[in-house]
Amino acid sequence: MDPARARELIERERERVKELLTYSAAQRAADLEAAADATTSLSDSASPLAQELLDDAVAEQLSARLAALDRARERLQAGTYGVSLRSGRPIPDERLEADPAAELLIDEAE
Repeated sequence: MDPARARELIERERERVKELLTYSAAQRAADLEAAADATTSLSDSASPLAQELLDDAVAEQLSARLAALDRARERLQAGTYGVSLRSGRPIPDERLEADPAAELLIDEAE
C-alpha cells in the first residue's frame, strides 16, 4: 500500500476514534450526573451500575483501538506497515483499507 494512502487511512480512523472517545466520556459524565440526581428505588439501583459498566467497556475498546492505530502509525514510520507481525507476509491492501490497524492476515487472526 502506498505510504501516503496508509497515513491518510490511519489518521482518519484515529480522528474518528478520538471523537468517539470524547463523546463516550461526555455521555458517561451525563449518565453519572443523571444517576446522582435521580431518586431510585432499591430495584432500580442496578441500572446506573450496569450503564457504568457498559460505558467502561466502550471506553476500553475505543482506547484499545486507538492504541492499535498508534502502533500502525509506528510501523508505517519504521517501514514495516502492511506486513503481518506473526508471519512477515504482506497484508493485502483490501484488508488494510478495511482496517488500517491490521497487524495480522485474516487467517492468522482467526
